[in-house]
Amino acid sequence: MAYRIAVLPGDGIGPEVMREALKVLDVVEESTGVKFERVFGHIGGEAYDKFQTPFPEETRKICDECDAVLLGSVGGKKWDSLPPQLRPEIGGLLALRKFLNLYANLRPIKVYPSLAEVSPLKNSLLKEGVDLITVRELSSGIYYGQPRSLENDKGIDTMVYERNTVERIARTAFELARTRKKKVTSVDKANVLYSSMLWRRVVEDVGKEYPDVTLEHMYVDNAAMQLILNPSQFDVILTTNMFGDILSDESAALAGSLGMLPSASFGDKHLYEPAGGSAPDIAGKNMANPIAQILSLAMMLEHSFHMTETARKIEKAVEIVIDKGYRTRDIAGSSHQIISTSQMGDAICQTLTSLL
Repeated sequence: MAYRIAVLPGDGIGPEVMREALKVLDVVEESTGVKFERVFGHIGGEAYDKFQTPFPEETRKICDECDAVLLGSVGGKKWDSLPPQLRPEIGGLLALRKFLNLYANLRPIKVYPSLAEVSPLKNSLLKEGVDLITVRELSSGIYYGQPRSLENDKGIDTMVYERNTVERIARTAFELARTRKKKVTSVDKANVLYSSMLWRRVVEDVGKEYPDVTLEHMYVDNAAMQLILNPSQFDVILTTNMFGDILSDESAALAGSLGMLPSASFGDKHLYEPAGGSAPDIAGKNMANPIAQILSLAMMLEHSFHMTETARKIEKAVEIVIDKGYRTRDIAGSSHQIISTSQMGDAICQTLTSLL
């Protein structure tokens, strides 16, 4: 068995954390016999520097011809002065999402007991355990709606949702909830936004197809507060593109660091990437946390290649290493042993080898 994956390291810490994820993939290959051909491509700011575009045609071809896409991070202040369509985030990441026809982003948030002390929340708020996942609509909403323009004295963005788009993402959330605690919290702003009024109506219609799943609605401002006051109440959070972007980053703080959090996006092809940014201030210093990239790899193995057991073992290896007290700087307390990006990758690989 052999698969082809597009590997797009990107900017900043992207290449560093990607190296550690690919080391984990080496262990998987050696232990399972499943082979992965890695086809490297350029994206983001580094692609602009080489090709004057953040999403070159060659990269499009690579992604189109592979079974899944493993992405690092894009962006940085170096490219903030470029026209919007040439910036890494818009001309690179958003263009990639559109090219792959991605419609659903899944971002799981799990607070490891041994990391509760690095969360900004009191341990008492985490005592019931936090294990939630945000299902964010990715293909529509305010990031893609028209008209969309920027003038000297006026900027326009338009939030648009259609029934079929909401139905598709709602079914993704309800199907996922059936494999978890059977609860969906749909987050909107239906008290003032027409697009949210439609969203709520359609989600309720889809919810009738899943009588075994509890559906609740919550306004986005209340949801933002409840994520801090009582995060354990959530299981599957279903929401729009913009609200999901904001809330999933907020919920990431529960785990203490964006460097802990993977994500997966589904469409014509599946895209896997860490939740954090490119962190250019620590790029090249071997300080970054590679766990989010490694867990994104685990999500790829599970969802694209149906290697669920192997994915669980990668997650277990990460947990074991954390429980032993190994920490990159972003998740370290005063009593922990701080290790480098590459050392964290090595520790996870060594532990994984013993589990496979």
